[in-house]
Amino acid sequence: MYDPKNGPVLVTGATGGIGGAIVRQLTALGADVIASGRNADALAQMKEQYGCRAVRFDLSSETEVEAALGGLDVYGVVNCGGFGGEIATPMETDINVFDATIEVNTRGALLVIKEVSKTMIANGCGGSIVNVSSQASLVALAGHVSYAASKGALDSITRVSALELGRHNIRVNGVHPTVVMTEMSEFYWGRKEIGGPFLQQMPLGRWATEDEIAAPVIFLLGEGASMISGVALPVDGGYCSC
Repeated sequence: MYDPKNGPVLVTGATGGIGGAIVRQLTALGADVIASGRNADALAQMKEQYGCRAVRFDLSSETEVEAALGGLDVYGVVNCGGFGGEIATPMETDINVFDATIEVNTRGALLVIKEVSKTMIANGCGGSIVNVSSQASLVALAGHVSYAASKGALDSITRVSALELGRHNIRVNGVHPTVVMTEMSEFYWGRKEIGGPFLQQMPLGRWATEDEIAAPVIFLLGEGASMISGVALPVDGGYCSC
């Protein structure tokens, strides 16, 4: 469990389903949460509803990330901001969409780590960074070439960051969710011919909820995970083990 006395937690992609659940669970514990995203109105509503702080920036802009996070005092960081890209085979992939997916999911997360780690190291208090990856980086999913590539690269950033930051008592881990049936997911995974066979391969046989993804993120931020760093934790109902 995360101890609010450790310090503030930055959550990117806070206005999304999983990001919102993470903010909700952290604030319920009394944590000082800094919610971030691109939508200023949604952030304002979140600030009013949960009593968190809010900072707006675009993950694709190095200038905005530097301006927002330079010198920001945090103990925990959750890289949850992301872009779903497209459903396409390697033969059909739009390279512009591929580039945009990498720009947000991979480059954006690295920019955040680059900025926050400087202050975390200077503070000398250690910390915990959790990158929200995907089961798509662990197993092959049809149509997910761009998204899988972006999350696979993020996994490499997780491992190297765990190695480099460990000497400063900063842990870095990845959480790999299965499908959460949001409105965005429904258009693809809601199809019987797509979702049906997928669930048949999953031992638990159901979609995940936002709260079921948020809970292990909160665990990895806390002291109960103080000896865990550099891991890829599937939250996928057993799908990747089959």
